Amino acid sequence: MAITHIRTGDWETLGPAASEIRRKVFIEEQNVPQDEEWDGLDPECQHFLALLDGQPVGTARLLPDAHIGRVAVLAKARGTDIGVLLMQAAIEAARHAGHTAVALSAQVHALAFYEQLGFIPHGDEFMDAGIPHREMTLSLTEFQPQ
Repeated sequence: MAITHIRTGDWETLGPAASEIRRKVFIEEQNVPQDEEWDGLDPECQHFLALLDGQPVGTARLLPDAHIGRVAVLAKARGTDIGVLLMQAAIEAARHAGHTAVALSAQVHALAFYEQLGFIPHGDEFMDAGIPHREMTLSLTEFQPQ
């Protein structure tokens, strides 16, 4: 049975592994331009790294304003609970920091994934890095871990 572990840390610590995952998922698979992926905000963020049997397979970040972003799971690890575990770690970190809500910009194809975690879409669809997105929020005063 595969063992999943979520590490939390800063960019200096988790950046090398997280950036490799993001490069593969966003730049190679989804054709996101490098200058849009590397937005300069990583040093300000709390980062999450999912390890499956000790190998980095997923990442996410939490910005100081409680925005969750750069959620990425390598193709070989999709369909597992790794995305859910990453999101739960980021949500709990935001709650621990005293935030009452978290927000994210979801790729439209991933709306159902975030909705199952309790996020609510709002606003119109918009393009980001050539990919359709919608804004989503989750109230942390109502959220209960699954």
